[in-house]
Amino acid sequence: MPEIKLENITKRWGKFFGVDNVSLDIPDNSFITLLGPSGCGKTTILRMIAGLETPTEGRITIGDTVVFDSNAGINVPANKRKVGFLFQNYALWPNMTVYDNIAFGLKNIHEELPIVDVEAKQISGIVKALSNGNKIKDTIEECRDKNGKLDENKAYVKLIDTYNLSIFSAKELFGLNIHGSNDPAAAASTKLNEYEAKLKAITGKYTSEGKDLNERFEVTKNGAILMEKRKLTKEEIDSRVRACSRIVKIGMFMDRYPAELSGGQQQRVAIARTLAPEPQVLFMDEPLSNLDAKLRLEMRYELQRLHVETGSTFVYVTHDQMEAMTLATKICLVNNGVLQQYAPPLTVYNRPSNLFVADFVGNPSMNFVDAKGMQEADGTVSLNILGDAKVKFVPEYALDMNAWRHVRDQSIEEKAAAERERLSKKGAVEKSNKDEVFRYHVQKVEEVDESILEDPVITDEDFVIGIRPESIGISETGRVNSEIYGAMPTGMESTLKLRVGEYLLTSVVFGGVVYQIGDKANLDITGNDILLFDRKSGRLICAGSLEIK
Repeated sequence: MPEIKLENITKRWGKFFGVDNVSLDIPDNSFITLLGPSGCGKTTILRMIAGLETPTEGRITIGDTVVFDSNAGINVPANKRKVGFLFQNYALWPNMTVYDNIAFGLKNIHEELPIVDVEAKQISGIVKALSNGNKIKDTIEECRDKNGKLDENKAYVKLIDTYNLSIFSAKELFGLNIHGSNDPAAAASTKLNEYEAKLKAITGKYTSEGKDLNERFEVTKNGAILMEKRKLTKEEIDSRVRACSRIVKIGMFMDRYPAELSGGQQQRVAIARTLAPEPQVLFMDEPLSNLDAKLRLEMRYELQRLHVETGSTFVYVTHDQMEAMTLATKICLVNNGVLQQYAPPLTVYNRPSNLFVADFVGNPSMNFVDAKGMQEADGTVSLNILGDAKVKFVPEYALDMNAWRHVRDQSIEEKAAAERERLSKKGAVEKSNKDEVFRYHVQKVEEVDESILEDPVITDEDFVIGIRPESIGISETGRVNSEIYGAMPTGMESTLKLRVGEYLLTSVVFGGVVYQIGDKANLDITGNDILLFDRKSGRLICAGSLEIK
């Protein structure tokens, strides 16, 4: 499966930028989730890669093929990009069986395909089955009902699943009546000789013409596969439909109609239909959002397994951070059309690049605490937090705040200069949906409407401390006095709201302890994943630990 590369992709409508200068490298066989709030541009990115939306500018490459280039005037249509698309709506044909729904798109394929000897392929499958006549009989005998009547359709399906045959080969094998013989081993052996002779005659014909058949029964000459423009044969269509149905485990539902299936089963049919044309890449736009919570969890496991078994590249759109965290090899987090962070899930969780990422990823959300202070000579940062609490932030590595601020200011100026240069070009428009530093929320007992307050004057002494709920623990030796303001036990853990003066902190405490609202508690802030953010730019400075004085 191919690598996907996006270079400076922009999509705008007038002055509104849905996607703003996004560049991405999506490796082969990866599972990428496009994550972000509603309207952030993640579906637009997906549709542009698939060819369903035309970028305003930029370049998109799938494998070795440039499918879009605004400068070169290249725009390969969606049906030529060999990608599969799975929508939120299953879009199954209600008047077609599961089999026909999966096969529908395959019947319309007409392109350069390998020349395949269908007869040789069928004979080869039958030859493998005939090597054990007793097994054939036992397999078919399992398909009798309680009255002893043989269900032929059930027998076909059983033969298909047992020997990996097409429906046509299964019918032919059934018609040999090996199961009706008193000595199925001998009967199979006789037929085996006949079919081996047929197969030898076919391969001999190709040899005389200087050609060969490979393991997939494609015709080759001098090692090269011979191609022709054609449609798929009924044998090929059936083989693909059966193979995809086995992958998503719906082989037993092939004769049913969509209305006779559950939501999860219908989703599996939609996945099988998408996989059947063997797309280079599989795109999924919130495919599980219509399912209930339990089924959604089960389908996540199925998608994980599907990704491993197919070896395909998956690009998955969701606003559900749990789906993104559990499924992805990398998360692409987008806000206001701008790429915020592109990294593995645990990196996004433990080392978010800015305040927006820190707030969006994590359930319960991260605690944000305003802090004011400066760096000491020993490299630590002395801070005042939560009113009058004095703490020392110990960075995880040697930190020079002056050097960090210099890099910050330089990058901000470079971005501004690049924007001025862009606007100086003919036809450029100014972005109406301006990018702003994320307005994080500090939890307080008495909430205030921040929109009516004047914006504070931010200096280089202003910071934001980010604390994950699991980093706040309760112990007898805790250094900060607090009160249980809210408690939500879930069995193996409890989510607590802890009041410290006028502030509230969220904590996740593991274990079956029952906490009562109003009880006093001493809290500790532990671990090395406490985050220090720059309040002026909203960027992560570094992670470290807190020492409470």
